[in-house]
Amino acid sequence: MKLVNLNIYRRLKQLAYVTSIGMFTVVVNGALVTKTESGMGCGTDWPLCNGKFVPAYTIESMIEYSHRAVTGVVGLLVLLAFLMVYRYARDKRDAVTYAGSTLLFTVVQAIMGAMAVMYPQSPPVMALHFGFSMLAFASSFLLCVALRRYVLGHDQSDSPSQGYVSAKFRYGVWFTLFYTYVVIYIGAFVRHTESSGGCMGWPLCNGEFIPDLAGGTLIAFVHRVAAGLLFIAVATMAHFAYRNHKHNREIQLYGIWTLVLCLGQVLSGALVVFTIADYNSYVFTGLIHATFICGMFSVLCYMAIRVWQLRQK
Repeated sequence: MKLVNLNIYRRLKQLAYVTSIGMFTVVVNGALVTKTESGMGCGTDWPLCNGKFVPAYTIESMIEYSHRAVTGVVGLLVLLAFLMVYRYARDKRDAVTYAGSTLLFTVVQAIMGAMAVMYPQSPPVMALHFGFSMLAFASSFLLCVALRRYVLGHDQSDSPSQGYVSAKFRYGVWFTLFYTYVVIYIGAFVRHTESSGGCMGWPLCNGEFIPDLAGGTLIAFVHRVAAGLLFIAVATMAHFAYRNHKHNREIQLYGIWTLVLCLGQVLSGALVVFTIADYNSYVFTGLIHATFICGMFSVLCYMAIRVWQLRQK
């Protein structure tokens, strides 16, 4: 690789890292807005806050306005990253795709956020807002991984020397990724319907294996069952990743990381339940839960792409 190209890739990688950290901040900040019920902290005004550029100080208004400010700054970084990648690395289709996806999902989630303020949306629509934020972060993460590989002199194309993956395993990874997104959506739906308290105690729900399925209890219980099934799916996938791919350390490691992050997601979900009576602890554990979700979903996205690249042609 030419030295000039290597230097360009290094600078693009640094920009991608900053952008990805910014996107992570947006996701966590958005979760903070939801957990503290600060979504209407600026009333129905956008982009102003209660009709002012600098709003009056209240906890809710500052949390909501800081989320808007961070999203705006990160949005500019995302746009800059896309323009720079398109200009200096347009021959790397994967990098351009990831940068473009980050920009697209960032714009979509920003529009949905603005619409939610000006025209209050239903919980199912609001849950999609978190889903698009997750896709934006995952895309920025993939951009970081791609540019890092180019800096190291590796290619993102097929790697026959590492061996191909079977079609069954590939479909298993894709199913796990899709199902993970479904569980994420259900979790966001729980928050936006304020159903977190529907199931008190863990692992039992209100002291019962199968509680009275109505209202918030039904929503929270469905999320718990879905999360439990997700852990089984991830554990199964990680088992086959490690056992059947001894020739490919990368697949093994990402399988292990997915399982570790999924376990962290389950345990942090339990902490959310245990701390629900303590407001400060509840907010903190909720942010930890969102962090594990971001990590697991992003790793699974990369794994899904790698098993496609390593398919048998």
